[in-house]
Amino acid sequence: MKKFETSFLLGAATAAHQVEGNNTNSDCWAMEQMEHTAYVEPSLDAVDHYNRYEEDIRLMAEAGLNVYRFSLEWARIEPREGVFEEKEIKHYRSVIRCCKEYGIAPIVTLHHFSSPIWIITKGGWEAESVVEDFAKYVRYVMEHLGEELQYVCTINEANIGLQIAGIAERYKKIMMSQMEASGDKDGNVQMGMNFQKMLEGQQAQAEENKKVFGVEKVENFTSMRTRKGDLLIMKAHQAAKSVIKELYPDMKVGLTLSLHDVQVVEIGGESFAEKEWEDEFLHYLPYIQEDDFLGVQNYTRSRFGKEGRMGNPADAELTQMNYEFYPEALEHVIRKVAKEFHQDLIVTENGIAVADDSQRIAFLEKALEGVQNCIADGIPVKGYCYWSLLDNFEWQKGYSMTFGLIGVDRTTQKRMPKDSFYYLGNQR
Repeated sequence: MKKFETSFLLGAATAAHQVEGNNTNSDCWAMEQMEHTAYVEPSLDAVDHYNRYEEDIRLMAEAGLNVYRFSLEWARIEPREGVFEEKEIKHYRSVIRCCKEYGIAPIVTLHHFSSPIWIITKGGWEAESVVEDFAKYVRYVMEHLGEELQYVCTINEANIGLQIAGIAERYKKIMMSQMEASGDKDGNVQMGMNFQKMLEGQQAQAEENKKVFGVEKVENFTSMRTRKGDLLIMKAHQAAKSVIKELYPDMKVGLTLSLHDVQVVEIGGESFAEKEWEDEFLHYLPYIQEDDFLGVQNYTRSRFGKEGRMGNPADAELTQMNYEFYPEALEHVIRKVAKEFHQDLIVTENGIAVADDSQRIAFLEKALEGVQNCIADGIPVKGYCYWSLLDNFEWQKGYSMTFGLIGVDRTTQKRMPKDSFYYLGNQR
């Protein structure tokens, strides 16, 4: 495969809560500790990147990588409303400067899913106040770190809440159809589903939410998003961008979106696919079209037929996340996005969770070939960040999903670079 130009940004990505450990003031940490939690295990020390960042950055440089996309943790920097921790902003300044010392370009994400507990207490990401609160946090960060940066992502996967709402709606329809088919009016259906028990669980969770967050319904960033909440996220992005540009007019600012390769595989699926792409991408254009870049995040494809969304092909190779192994999706998404968004593109996440690292190398080879095809056709793709640098805490699924280019023995926190790590670094 042809190698990238030396100026091309080629590296990997992480998110603070998933790698740092002991993010005790965040909503995610609080939810992990709850009795009625959806998390299979707590994050605890994670992979101790908070203390071991220099080792991890040095490994990246030794492998030949030249960009690191990572997030700052709002809950560390502003653990209580209006109270900013100088110690934490100094920590992140050290991380940024460490990147530069090793020839690694830092791409900083200001919000990657986790939020301070106090934001949730105020109504979370469905409250109007979150826009101003986020802007104040961004101002503090940029006043202290802005001179160190060139690229800033305001918000990671701004569209994730709508995607989760769509998944929840599909599950609800499946459950209702099963209940109707069984003729069980009390709510007990096959597959061990017990609607009465689920209702009791929801009530218990609401009570626990009140104790932990002061509200019955937690509206965190990855909750099922309403259309109002979706608009608030765009307002938060624009408010953040306004602050950044006021302080540093030449800063490259954008956000990232979770994007599927939306495909019509049966006649009659066109309208379903069009709505999917509208919800996932097109309706955000008015709010991002003046951004300096867009972070493209893709893992697989979505297939549509005459009755709507279809499952994976019967013979599909699946990853640990039950995604179809389909690295061709990235090229398709980049081309589709570039038809409507005419600024720079950076692949800020793309990868697979597998135990067999040879599959990861095969995935990378095909995905990177697609990126090169796009560049050859004049599409302004400026970088590629594999997800993720380290095997880490995959949110509610815990530590069982191995996305990383570097394995970690969590007993000793020993780093174990994989062949895919050096394969990626050798592509420039």
